Amino acid sequence: MAMARRPLSPYWIYRFAYTMALSILHRATGLALSAGLVLLVAWLVALASGAECYALFQGFAGSWPVRLLIAAGVLAFCYHLANGIRHLLWDLGVGLERAEARRSAGIVIVVALLMTAALLWLFFCPGGAS
Repeated sequence: MAMARRPLSPYWIYRFAYTMALSILHRATGLALSAGLVLLVAWLVALASGAECYALFQGFAGSWPVRLLIAAGVLAFCYHLANGIRHLLWDLGVGLERAEARRSAGIVIVVALLMTAALLWLFFCPGGAS
């Protein structure tokens, strides 16, 4: 008996929409945040290891490539948080209609960008946190 020839994923069936892209991005940011935990643990280990070790870590974390990685991590966190709240609202049955889902997608993007800008200003601008 031959197996029916059908796509393995619904992404091959449906026409691409930006709400689909946000769903894929939510999964990708979750993976990125999991990988980013390595940097957080390294910071905590350096903090617990004493002033000399922490000073070495600060020199590493202050480099431009690592600062860009931190900025990308902050963006991933803000997006994942905002979209996660959207998913929680969906679990409550709020915003499931097509127009509402599209509107909430735009809100998620705007909120994530505003939160990211505010956090990066606090983290990287001199006097931003004071």
